[in-house]
Amino acid sequence: MRIGIIAVGRLKAGPEKDLVARYLDRFAKAGPACGLEFSKVTELAESRAGNGPTRKREEAAMIEKSLPDKALVVMLDERGKHLDSEAFATFVGEHRDAGRRDMALIIGGADGLEPDFRDRADLVVNLGRMTWPHQIVRILIAEQLYRAVTILSGHPYHRV
Repeated sequence: MRIGIIAVGRLKAGPEKDLVARYLDRFAKAGPACGLEFSKVTELAESRAGNGPTRKREEAAMIEKSLPDKALVVMLDERGKHLDSEAFATFVGEHRDAGRRDMALIIGGADGLEPDFRDRADLVVNLGRMTWPHQIVRILIAEQLYRAVTILSGHPYHRV
């Protein structure tokens, strides 16, 4: 299964971008052994609309155009489910085993995700009760992708 990230906003050069790249590189190297492949990060421009609802609608349309056909869609949102790393890895593994070809992880813009668009996701995940900057969210999800591979392959990186 190919896994990609679609994010509203661009990650500027710096330590956050370097850390995201490090975890995605680890994922890309370890993933194929357990049937997972990193596809790409797609960065979309933030909407310049004058109000939040319009920005969310415009960003949802851009995200939708970027989705691979029939992709499993996982959105990151404060209203989502709280999953631990093992549950996330199980979710990824079950869909890989079911023959899903693509999975897209969605990171919305500063205003969040448009509600109707969010409701169409296969899974909505909450990374905790705190609010995180988008740069940190990218680091967290890149690390969790690598961690999922290590869990699925029985590698000792993940310890409980």
